[in-house]
This record gives sequence, C-alpha cells and structure tokens, in this order.
Amino acid sequence: MTKKIVLPPQEGTPAVNEGIKKRSNYLRGTLAEGIKDPISGAISADDQNIIKFHGSYMQDNRDEREDRERKKLEPSYQFMIRVRTPGGAATSEQWLMMDEMSNKYGNGTLKITTRQAFQLHGLLKFNVKTYMQEMDRVLLDSIAACGDVNRNVMCNVIPTKSAIHEEVYNWSVKVSEHLLPKTTAYHEIWLDGEKVIESPKVEEEVEPIYGELYLPRKFKIGIAIPPSNDTDIYSQDIGMIAIIENDELVGFNISVGGGMGMTHGDDETYPQLGHVIGFVPKEQILLTAEKILTIQRDFGNRIERKNARFKYTIDRYGLDWFKEELNTRLGFEVEEARDFEFKRTGDEYGWVKGENGNWHFTLFIQNGRVKDFEDYPLMTGLREIAKVHDGRFFMTPNQNLIIADIKPSSKRKIQALITKYKLTDGKHYSALRRNSIACVSLPTCGLAMAEAERYLPSLITKIENLLEENGLRDEEISIRMSGCPNGCSRAAIAEIGFIGKGPGKYNMYLGAAFNGSRLNKIYRESIDEETILAELGKIIPHFAKEREEGEHFGDFVIRAGYVAATTDGTNFHVKETISTQ
Repeated sequence: MTKKIVLPPQEGTPAVNEGIKKRSNYLRGTLAEGIKDPISGAISADDQNIIKFHGSYMQDNRDEREDRERKKLEPSYQFMIRVRTPGGAATSEQWLMMDEMSNKYGNGTLKITTRQAFQLHGLLKFNVKTYMQEMDRVLLDSIAACGDVNRNVMCNVIPTKSAIHEEVYNWSVKVSEHLLPKTTAYHEIWLDGEKVIESPKVEEEVEPIYGELYLPRKFKIGIAIPPSNDTDIYSQDIGMIAIIENDELVGFNISVGGGMGMTHGDDETYPQLGHVIGFVPKEQILLTAEKILTIQRDFGNRIERKNARFKYTIDRYGLDWFKEELNTRLGFEVEEARDFEFKRTGDEYGWVKGENGNWHFTLFIQNGRVKDFEDYPLMTGLREIAKVHDGRFFMTPNQNLIIADIKPSSKRKIQALITKYKLTDGKHYSALRRNSIACVSLPTCGLAMAEAERYLPSLITKIENLLEENGLRDEEISIRMSGCPNGCSRAAIAEIGFIGKGPGKYNMYLGAAFNGSRLNKIYRESIDEETILAELGKIIPHFAKEREEGEHFGDFVIRAGYVAATTDGTNFHVKETISTQ
C-alpha cells in the first residue's frame, strides 16, 4: 500500500480553495447536478473551482456585462475548455473534431495556447458534456488541463531531428500520463462512467501521488532540446533539458522553481527563472518528476495562494534543502548537470525536412487564433488540409502550428492547399511580429486588466514603422503582452514585455535574453500607447546606431543603461534606468 501522506503543519487558516478541494470528494463536487441545472447558465462558486481540474473555466463576456446588467439579465456566462495535448500533438481527426465543435458549440474560433494546447471559447453550460464526449471519441481529454495539478506537459517542436524528437516527445506523453490525477470523477461526470468509489475512506486508493488536497497551486512542466528553448524552459516549475550524446538521448538536466506570475504592487510575488540542479538518466525521469511534485505537495504554501507556487517553496526553504530532500525521496543523488547551450526561443518557419525524409511546414498564426479572417481563410484552409493530411499537427509554444510528418509524395498536395488558402509562414511580416505572443485577455478572461490579443497586433504595426525607419525590419526581437500579471504569455522573459495595469495602461519591461535565460526589468510604469511609442522612438534608433555585431536588443538595453540586468526574480520590479542622453 502507498505510504499515507502526512502534510507538515502550517500556521494560519488554509486558503478557501483548500476547503473546496477537501469537500469535493476527489474533484466531484456537485458538478454532475450543476451542469444540468436549467435555472442559470452558471455553476456554483465551489464547482467553478472544481471544474478547473476538469480543464474548464467558467467565464462571462465582459464586453456585454454593462448592457446585460442594465437589462437585468445575468452575465453572459460561457465556458472555456482547454484540451490536454502533451507536446502539442494532434491527429488530423482530432483537428477536424476541434474545428467542428468550435463552430457548432463555441465562438467559431480555435485558440492555440502558449502551453501547446487547444482552447475552445464560448461554450454554453448545457453543451459542455456533449463536447467532452466528442473529445473522448477522438481520444482527447481535458483532465488536469487546469487546476492545482500538473498541467499540459510542453515539449520542444523540432521534428527535423526525427528520431530524437520523437523519443523526447514520447517522454512528454509519459510524464503527462504518470502525473494525471487518478480520481475517476472526470469519467463519471462527463463520460457517464460507473462511479467506482462511492465514499472514499483511504485517500491513497484514489490519489497515490496527489492526496485529497492535490497541490497548493498549478504546476507546469516543459521539455526542451538545445539549442532551441522554444518551451521557455526556465519558466517551468520543472524544466527538463534533453541531453544528447553521440546522437542518443541519455537523460535530462533538471531545472526547478520557474514561474511567471506575480501581483502588481506586491514585492512578495515575482516572476522567477528556474535553477538547474543536475542531471538524471532518462530511465529515472518519471520518478524524478513525481518526487519533485510531492515535495511541492507536502511543503507548498496552503495558507496564502499568492505565495503557493513552487518557486516560493524553494525560496522559502532554500535550494540546498530542496536538493537534499529530493535525493532522499529518490533514493539516489542527482548527478552534476551536463553541458548544453540555448540560442533562441522562437519558431523557425516554412518548409523543413526531417532526418527521416518527411517534411514539416510551420505556419505563423498571430497570437494562436485560428479563424477565417477577411481575405485570409485560415480556419478553412487548415480544415481542408486536415481532411487529406495523414501526419500530425504540432502546436508550438509560440502559438504557431506545424503541419508535420508530410510524406514526400504528399508535399505537393499540401503545398497546393497552402497556396490556395493563402496560408503563410509569415515571411512577409516583420521579425518582431513573428516573435510576438499575447494572451487571450479581454473579453473572456476574468483576470484581465487590459487588452492583449486584440491590441498587440496594432501596436506592433506602429512599432514596425520605427523598425523600418531604422533598417531593423528583419531584426529578431521578442515582444510579448499579458493583460494581467498572471503571466500566461510569459511576458517577463520578452526583450520587450508589456503587462496590463488598467484599461489602456501597461507596465513596460525591457532587457530579457533572446534565448530565455534572463528576466526583463520594469522600465516604465502604467503608460499608454503614446508613451510606449515615444520611449521606443528613442531606444530603437539608438539600438540601430550603436549595437555591437550580433548583439540582441535585450542585451543592448542593458549595456546602454536603459535597465540594469536582472539576476533573479526578486529585483524584477526594480526600475534602474540610467540616462544615456
């Protein structure tokens, strides 16, 4: 029998969410009843927390709030569902199902998330169960896509290294499956499965890894294959850096304690990059991931949720303590880290040929939004490709899409469809736009303070004018925008980052490393578009004139004194600008 989980005592009253989880009967709550209730389009407050573990958030259309309130109508409640797709992989059948459901029950669009997952917006409560069953039909699910558990496991997308990539991708699937909650609540509620345990009495029978309280907060894992850091490995709670020796995957360097979220005005919260603690052979990676997760389960802050992420647990107890605790739980010592080097975080677009002879085409999809735009039938084109494509699709961490595993005999057919529907690798866009990420933000995200997805493209258009004037159209600069400080777009590791502060107002950050190895730092606080363009109107010409050969924008603004280098998350908020005029 699994050893009974005994949590260390913590002083204070547990966070409200802890009581909700404890009362939920292993993530059941009253979801089965609430989802059928015809009185309202909403579900209870407790169930709004529990449904996250099933991969869904209850939201409302904030664009309609005032009008509906004036008409004395309840808010325009709708559900977002995030699909669990380890490594971002989907079959053509799965793509077509998502396309169909988005148009039948959703808002007519698909969202590719920064964690390589499908996201469907706009479902009414009464359609959620039907959608869950349609997902199951094509072997997809949304188990643990949200909630206080390990979420979608990310994986590097460089299928040119065919054999290595496939092996590493398979590890992302194994890690995801290994760390899934074991409760049968998902199958009971959504798939009409038999209720296996009426009243659980022994918690390890249901959740041998998580226990009845699951984790204190969400938990994220990603895998990267150097030199590409497209998964932003240091932003993960656990980062696994593939080590290749003599063309063989031997294991992974392990990074721990990354995380992008914070709270405005609270210096006890901060983004932080992970710490590389050593190397483990690939055969030990599942055990290592599990034991790291259990340390956070046992020692994470269950009193104050804003300090409950794994990064704060490590900061509170210390990295040396963590290493010792991990080695004890593993029963062996983590080895010294192996050498590696990251060069970039973005995607490489267009056609590439894999070692196995198959072809792959990477599409640029601005902010991951798949729909038919005016004069750009993106959704229709991908639908037609999925009807004839016998390979896979890979959603990238940068919200783009790879049409993967195209046999040489099928390349001409796929290219013809790409041409017919004007699908693009983005070469006609600036390098800045091709290196941009925005979160969803308004109108559906309840945390959003400012626009992101709906605003960043137009802001980039104005910044592009500055780049054009200074001969920098093809200069790769990462730019990211989040509507709130929760960090879904990983704006804290963009060379130019914007985090929403209020309607039309953003904190502006500069100085991250292009390869994702350094956080940026606040440069200007709560500024509008006019001020953003005025500031960049000074910095961009300076960069064009005085940068050194091969110097990235994030490195230049530090050398030129616009911001000081950020060495860790604790000085992320500090504004240290130096006049260079």
